[in-house]
Amino acid sequence: MARTANPRPPAPRRVRLLIATRKGLWTLTGDATRRVWKLAGPQFLGNIVHHAVLDPRDGKTMLAAARTGHLGPTVFRSVDGGKSWKEARKPPAFAADSGRVVDHTFWLAPGHASQPGVWYAGTSPQGLFRSEDGGATWEGVAGFNAHPQRKAWCGGDQDGTPDGPKLHSILIDPRDPTHMYFGMSSGGVFESTDGGADWHPLNAGVRADFQPNPDIEYGHDPHCVQFAGGNPDRLYQQNHCGIFRLDRPATRWQDIGTGMPKSVGYVGFPMVPHPHDANTAWVFPMDGTDVWPRISPGGKPAAYRTRDGGKSWKRQAVGMPKTQAWWTVKRQAMTADAFPTAGVYFGTTSGEIWGSRDEGRTWKCLAAHLPHIYAVETA
Repeated sequence: MARTANPRPPAPRRVRLLIATRKGLWTLTGDATRRVWKLAGPQFLGNIVHHAVLDPRDGKTMLAAARTGHLGPTVFRSVDGGKSWKEARKPPAFAADSGRVVDHTFWLAPGHASQPGVWYAGTSPQGLFRSEDGGATWEGVAGFNAHPQRKAWCGGDQDGTPDGPKLHSILIDPRDPTHMYFGMSSGGVFESTDGGADWHPLNAGVRADFQPNPDIEYGHDPHCVQFAGGNPDRLYQQNHCGIFRLDRPATRWQDIGTGMPKSVGYVGFPMVPHPHDANTAWVFPMDGTDVWPRISPGGKPAAYRTRDGGKSWKRQAVGMPKTQAWWTVKRQAMTADAFPTAGVYFGTTSGEIWGSRDEGRTWKCLAAHLPHIYAVETA
């Protein structure tokens, strides 16, 4: 039977942003015009929140991945839209005899629409976990965590990623719950066609310039991987070594970062596809030199949008600071809403939320003075 994509959802009546930060979780809610916004929070004040996600299948269940001072790395669950929270009875954790310990849960992803209650989580160091009870208890996905190639794929148990290796960008094909992808920093992009029982690398065409041999099967550094809006046979990838696109059933990624200005480069963290147009996507470049922590190139931040699948890119910075703005945007901290004319939003390492009502043509600061922002998701 041929697989078909889900139909376009109706336009939302409002926008709610879930803002995960170094010191807690905030929400920012906008009305139907996306002109009036209300900030609420914090929740989990003083604790690191790496990711917070609303379950689109019921519209009220929320999960938050947190690293707390007293509980350590854990996951919190709300069934009332974030009014109250309970800690997972059994958060993601490696087997006791594995020799590995979860430092933090980094990525949360709702399962397939046909599997209510199923969630996936990616951790640091790289591990894949699954919950079948809405996030209350978690088990390791043995098809990856115990795979005989896992250690090689992950680069052994050592990794040069400054804030720790991560498994992220967990994608479930909306047409087939057994078809999945994820990204690893480091490691690369991997695919499963049997519900996670087995995995294989999917990195042909992606450069790994930091490796002795840049043309390798695995060992890459994808920063963010996403389905194109309305077309799960197209994947976009923001990588440490470029911007790439994959059109299935092909297995070789195309380099689409060559159209970026040389003075800006192609290095960035987030990748945001348009919710309805598979040819449109946004990236947010950062200084790709040896400056760390990362900053905007030359202190002049800007988003870049493609409307032709990556053949060309246009700078979008109207309303942003023109100079002396040295923040950047992390891989989970940029998103888009589902309005017909999409709104685009990002959070900065200096604690600001910026938004655009017109697909990036103009920008406005919606909130400021928050802690360092790790993730922004629309709810």
